[in-house]
Amino acid sequence: MQNLTLTWQSAGGAAVALYGGAYAASRARRSGLSAILREAGTLLALFALWQLVGSLSLMSAEHALDRARWIHRTEPAFGLPDEASWQAAVTPYPVLVKLANYYYASMHFTVMIGVLLWVFLRHRDRYPWVRTTVVITTAVCLAVQFVPVAPPRMLPENGFVDVAAEYGQSVYGATVGGVVKAAQLSAMPSVHVAWCVLAAVAVVRVSRSPLRWLMVLHPVLTIAVVVVTANHFWADGLVAVVILLLAYEVQRRVARRRAGRAADVGPADDRDERAVQPAGRG
Repeated sequence: MQNLTLTWQSAGGAAVALYGGAYAASRARRSGLSAILREAGTLLALFALWQLVGSLSLMSAEHALDRARWIHRTEPAFGLPDEASWQAAVTPYPVLVKLANYYYASMHFTVMIGVLLWVFLRHRDRYPWVRTTVVITTAVCLAVQFVPVAPPRMLPENGFVDVAAEYGQSVYGATVGGVVKAAQLSAMPSVHVAWCVLAAVAVVRVSRSPLRWLMVLHPVLTIAVVVVTANHFWADGLVAVVILLLAYEVQRRVARRRAGRAADVGPADDRDERAVQPAGRG
């Protein structure tokens, strides 16, 4: 099961083309089309950056493995359970392992794109908040990933198994027809975890349907899957959630500052308007 993705150069070029199309559409007064092209370009630009960071991270494999061993050795001091024991509890059940591999490979981008599309089409006023959260969270995650960290599946001596490779479901296969493999040494932080929590929070906050709480199952399943497939440590997910919370806090502070400025400007504008009003005839 190959992870057939664009190179960062191709994704970046496509993003530039989409931005150009968005500009042309805006000049032609096609605001709806312009917005769609612009947002698609933003997502592709993020994807290109993710691919680029991953390729740069591949330079220090030895140190990446050392960092992964340190994480696995240190986690128990904070009361975190051993990921290898969780994986060992599932490996006797091939069906569950295969389902976990498929979920890891397919649901990451699918759910995020679906949520962004739903918010854009049905709740346009909330879309900037969701989109900005995606951009900030992803950008910070990518910055941290410049320090390469190997995933648990690369530590067989610690009891981990690369179950995706074992079942022929690995998304990290060799290059096929110019298509590159995804970054393998960008385990810290887990963008999988950051995006799944972000998607769930967006649906719960934006939707008013009582069924919106079912979306919470997505992060629960994703966290279980990234651990069972040995693609991430608990610590990878915790760091990702902290980054997401920081992104929310940044937006909250910016919104509060803008509201404060609007409140300060409002009374002055009122006074100015009253000052230019013509006097009454009384």
